Amino acid sequence: MARIRTVVVEDQIVARDRLVEMLGDEPDIDVVASCGTGSEAVDAIRRYVPHLVLLDLQMPDLDGFEIIAQLGDAMPLTIFVTAYDEYALKAFEVHAFDYLLKPFGRERFHQAVARARTRLTEGLQEHLARRFVSLVHDAGSAPAASGRLMVKSGGRMMLLPLDELDAVESEGNYVRLHSGGRSYLVRDTMAGIEARLGSDRFCRIHRGWIVNLDRVREVATRANGEHELVLRDGRRLRVGRAYREAVYARLKGEGTHH
Repeated sequence: MARIRTVVVEDQIVARDRLVEMLGDEPDIDVVASCGTGSEAVDAIRRYVPHLVLLDLQMPDLDGFEIIAQLGDAMPLTIFVTAYDEYALKAFEVHAFDYLLKPFGRERFHQAVARARTRLTEGLQEHLARRFVSLVHDAGSAPAASGRLMVKSGGRMMLLPLDELDAVESEGNYVRLHSGGRSYLVRDTMAGIEARLGSDRFCRIHRGWIVNLDRVREVATRANGEHELVLRDGRRLRVGRAYREAVYARLKGEGTHH
């Protein structure tokens, strides 16, 4: 391979310029596009069909995983550029070709590029594309086997134990996860998060609420005849009429009575 077509994806201008500048030290690298948004990145990768992408995981519109999901098998060899802590990285380390953990120095940067060059020369692009697509599927699938839910909140990748998740609340284009006395705002839909949680212990009780049935302490009846669930933390949540029959059937199956 004579020249390595490369796309740089980084929303911070200074950081993006630094990546392009350091790539200038590599004699066989051609930076064909420098992108500040996920949408720009998708367009550039489809247009230029690069061999290599330097991809910041945290982007203002589409994040790194969403870019990979959109491109599928067309995703080229990718080096993640991320400020996520190593604890979160371990969740998908097995899938990634390489990642640069901010802040990183020139030596580490050129080491990653050298490894990518070797891998490209070996002609394993197709194999790596499959691995990156599987990363997205793993991160977005129901986490019943691991007992943890992977979500991005406040610019960080969080791994929340399902045992500690009390409830999920709808907030427009987001959902708020209530867990262990704290809450996390996540860009997702109620249908999407419900599918990822699975139905073993979580139940939709209202258009705007999903509850962990293991966290239900009591079923109460309000003065107006409406029913509500009382969670272990004292939170009281109304059961929607359309959901009442299904909720009670699930509660009886879980050993809770009303």
